[in-house]
Amino acid sequence: MDITSLQNPRVKYIVKLREDKRQRKLDGLMLVEGYDELTLALSTGLKPQTVLTAPELASVSMDIPSAEIVTVTRAVFEKISYRDNPDGWLGIFPVPKTSLDDLKLSESPFVILAESVEKPGNLGAILRTADAAHVDAVIVCDPRVDLWNPNVVRASRGTIFTVPTVEVDSPNALAFIKSRKMRVLAATPSAEVLYTDVDMKEPIALAVGTEDEGLTDFWMQNANIKVKIPMLGKVNSLNVSIATALITYEAVRQRGL
Repeated sequence: MDITSLQNPRVKYIVKLREDKRQRKLDGLMLVEGYDELTLALSTGLKPQTVLTAPELASVSMDIPSAEIVTVTRAVFEKISYRDNPDGWLGIFPVPKTSLDDLKLSESPFVILAESVEKPGNLGAILRTADAAHVDAVIVCDPRVDLWNPNVVRASRGTIFTVPTVEVDSPNALAFIKSRKMRVLAATPSAEVLYTDVDMKEPIALAVGTEDEGLTDFWMQNANIKVKIPMLGKVNSLNVSIATALITYEAVRQRGL
């Protein structure tokens, strides 16, 4: 057993890496916990710096090429874990360097623009939808939550590694969308047009905003068309990840995928 003490300096560092966005940014590192998430990360070619495993918790083995493997006790792993029921696998990875220029779009792309989404769970759920619907990319505009926050990785179930994802400011995102001749479809409760009444077979960038404030004026003014989801109750707002999923799957339906 390599680490048995809860006071080990490496244990304290991993906890700080988990909790402190500034530390992750400073060191260019992120945490990936869970067998499935690690498997997805490895399948995309990402190489971990270190993998920590607790033999008491890990029920399956994993082939980790060219990485430091550190074994820890159950107590140590539970301290560094950010899950309720950890499975004994956690990797420390360099943060992937991605840009708009790296995105490879299809002939008629469908891209999700997530503006200032503030909750890791919502961003993770949007990534899961993007993976399931096989969208071309997710562009996170003016982010309020760190894309590589361990809770985003967890909520995405590892799809953050399978969906081309980029963080960028809104002006650069718009310039990219225009250069690829995509129309901006803004999701907003104030729209007059239902999302089911719009042709989504053409190149589309679906823009969604925060639950409290919606999209900013920047995207509302630059949208080619605004759409709404019918609201028949007393509340005029759905969870942003649910709204994104509904509109995305309407595009899937129309495209016959």
